Amino acid sequence: MDWIAVDWGTSSLRAWWVGHDGVIKDHRSSDQGMGTLSSDEFEPTLLGLIDDWLTPDAKTQVIACGMIGARQGWVEASYTPVPCTPSQTHLTTAPVSDPRIDVSILSGLSQTKPTTDVMRGEETQISGYLAQHPHFDGVICLPGTHTKWVHVSAGEVISFQTVMSGELFAAISQHTVLRHSVSGDDWDQDSFDTAVDVTLSRPAAFATELFSLRASDLVLGQSHGAARARLSGLLLGMELAATKPYWLGQIVILIGAPALCDLYRASLRAQGVMVDTADATTVTLAGLAAAYKHKFGTLE
Repeated sequence: MDWIAVDWGTSSLRAWWVGHDGVIKDHRSSDQGMGTLSSDEFEPTLLGLIDDWLTPDAKTQVIACGMIGARQGWVEASYTPVPCTPSQTHLTTAPVSDPRIDVSILSGLSQTKPTTDVMRGEETQISGYLAQHPHFDGVICLPGTHTKWVHVSAGEVISFQTVMSGELFAAISQHTVLRHSVSGDDWDQDSFDTAVDVTLSRPAAFATELFSLRASDLVLGQSHGAARARLSGLLLGMELAATKPYWLGQIVILIGAPALCDLYRASLRAQGVMVDTADATTVTLAGLAAAYKHKFGTLE
């Protein structure tokens, strides 16, 4: 039968109507992310998006991933500890009152050694990439608010590490004195590249480089674009220094927003790393399809 794939994050909701032959029949999205809804609003919100895809005489399977499975979401989907095969993790059934749907939410992944860590949503993209490249061994990096560095081997997630560079950039650029010097959307690539080199070689320099961004604005008239790029570069350089055991001597696959992936790709290639990219939406759908296939044994 036809089924519905759902990617439900903190700030957005995306749904795809998938035919029994695997072809996408329709796609819809909204800004009604998990973070904007109360516990009794999840089912009505989903139905408001997909109601006309459903039939009254059959139950349609809905496979969902993302923060909808968080503790504050529709229902908490338990974490699966690594090492594990991401396409074969546990599915949690969400409570529904409409007899036309059966909603299953994918498990996130957890880790206790060498550091305690969790991910939710990214495991679906990893699963989708591995479905398309079953023999891949290397590292998958998913840049974002909380960037994930993931070691993959023999179809399993072996270990991973989260770096909050994206959230730190937002916090520093919006809620410190530096907000006066890094506003706007201008960009200076040379300033970014130089800053990456500074903290990649000397991570401790981050502590003193920060206020220099403000001082360079006041004393030297540094442009906001250069300051913004320097802040981003300082954070990425520090991240690369911390995650060097993941990317050094490895093949790295980047999955995320294209502009952000471009920054990671340029910085990694400058260190001699082999880098490739994968489309985030494509691998998300492939990962949801892999979960559907694992649950029902077939895509048809």
